[in-house]
Amino acid sequence: MRIYDAPFLADWYAIFFRWLTLIIVSIVAGLTGWFTIFTASLISLSTLWNVILTFMALSNRRFNAQRLLNVVVDLLVTGSLFFLSGGLAGSLPWILLLPVITGGIYYEWKGALWTALLAALIQLTWTIFGSMYGMERFIWLGIAVGITGVFALATGWLTHRLLSRLRAKHQALLQQRQQVEETSLRYERDHIQKFYRLIENLSTTLDYQEVLDTILDLSVAGMGEPQQKAELMARAVLLFGENDLGIACSRRFTPHDQKVPLPGNQGALGDVLARGEPVLVDDPARDPELSRLVGVQTCQAAYCLPLMRGLDSYGILLLAHPESDFFTEDRRETLELLSHQAVIAIQNARLFRDLAEEKEALISAQEESRKQLARELHDGPTQAVAALAMRASIAGKYLDSNALADARTEIDQIESLARRTTNEIRHMLFTLRPLQLESQGLDAALQTMAEKMKDNYQQNVVLELDPASLAHLDTNKQGVAFYLVEEAVNNARKHARADTITVRLRSIPQDADILLLEIADNGVGFDMNQVKTNYEKRGSLGMVNLRERTDLINGLFHIDSTPGKGTRVRIFIPLSEAAIDRLQRSR
Repeated sequence: MRIYDAPFLADWYAIFFRWLTLIIVSIVAGLTGWFTIFTASLISLSTLWNVILTFMALSNRRFNAQRLLNVVVDLLVTGSLFFLSGGLAGSLPWILLLPVITGGIYYEWKGALWTALLAALIQLTWTIFGSMYGMERFIWLGIAVGITGVFALATGWLTHRLLSRLRAKHQALLQQRQQVEETSLRYERDHIQKFYRLIENLSTTLDYQEVLDTILDLSVAGMGEPQQKAELMARAVLLFGENDLGIACSRRFTPHDQKVPLPGNQGALGDVLARGEPVLVDDPARDPELSRLVGVQTCQAAYCLPLMRGLDSYGILLLAHPESDFFTEDRRETLELLSHQAVIAIQNARLFRDLAEEKEALISAQEESRKQLARELHDGPTQAVAALAMRASIAGKYLDSNALADARTEIDQIESLARRTTNEIRHMLFTLRPLQLESQGLDAALQTMAEKMKDNYQQNVVLELDPASLAHLDTNKQGVAFYLVEEAVNNARKHARADTITVRLRSIPQDADILLLEIADNGVGFDMNQVKTNYEKRGSLGMVNLRERTDLINGLFHIDSTPGKGTRVRIFIPLSEAAIDRLQRSR
């Protein structure tokens, strides 16, 4: 038995004529009185057979060689009924026309003629062995054979024309379906190519705004037909700001919506961020947070997808549509795939943007370092050299006037100033490139720095360095740690007016994989809130430099200060990838 995807009309025609014949036979048998047990059994079996064929036709199932089987069964049943009803002299002399019809339906001319020939043989058999004698039986046989032959020709002609038309109509339908399928496939191919071009553009571009625009375009391109319906979708990329979510890029949202802050702690947005899974929203206009957006007021359904990767959460992809059943399961799966790709693209674009910002920051830091070095050279060695030249001129005049004692005094002061200038220059060279750091490590470099602070600026610097913690720092981190200490100590020397600056390095008790570098002074301190308010207007970049250098080692920077109670800078240095993750989560 086989299953087909389309019905055979020939089966239905044969079933119809078989039902019609069975009904007529039952009526005739009942009226003429030859309705015996054998006749009833034969009609019942034939009825059961036609019921089976009817159910098979309804389910598009067919036996192997079903056409031939139908013709054979019809010949056997009608032949039996022909003999039982009295043959050509009985009440059903026409019964043998049924297999002729069946043969014509299934095999057209050939089927009708062959079954007519078999029917004629059955009629001949009855004529020879039947109860009718004399020439009369041959007359009846001739009439029956002639009628059967004409009926076979008519049946063959009709079935041929009918089936030819049906084949032509079926062929036209197939061609039309094929054209529709080809058109659909062509559109689907073009649609997929467009979709993949957008995906490729999303994967390759590093422009942040272009990434967001492409995500919104892909959300429509991935919805399939009809595109006009997909275009009705309000869509937005919600990204985290300082505290709340905000619309970074959108379609079909108002300018007012661009300014609406969304905390992301209630309703659908809260569920998405808490669970990290997409949420389908019915009637988003009633959602506690989405209802703030004008763009969703006319929408009956919304779909919110998290833009998350690992522990990093960038925001939410928000899609809303006026139709409640728009977000089908297939469309939701497509949007989920898109959101995963979007997160990667956003992450790459952000990394590229951060890298560009870091590059600009490094350039700015280098420029500021050049300016600071120029200022220090101008305020220090340059002024000292100018003073040396002036005192040398004064000493020369004393020598010309034979004021030897005054000349000796000037020469002593010149010598003292020259030594002090030499020390300042050496200190500058040390801070630019501390050779002790390269040859002897961080401990020796900090000791040298403390000594130079004492010699050049009379600033007390106390070092409390844990040897075990020093051993865990690699060369790169030691270099960054040195410049962090040097920057913080210089800031304290210039602004804190502190008696003592203390530098500590140790591991924190709560986590052995994180070191704490602390620079504390007992100076005048400052108001943190006031400094943060107008820091951009200040000429100093000390705090910015400290933060940027801390970021180079994936550390965490904190500064605490109170007027009159000094300042404390704390820098947490991670020693492993797991420690980096813990520090990032604690921000």
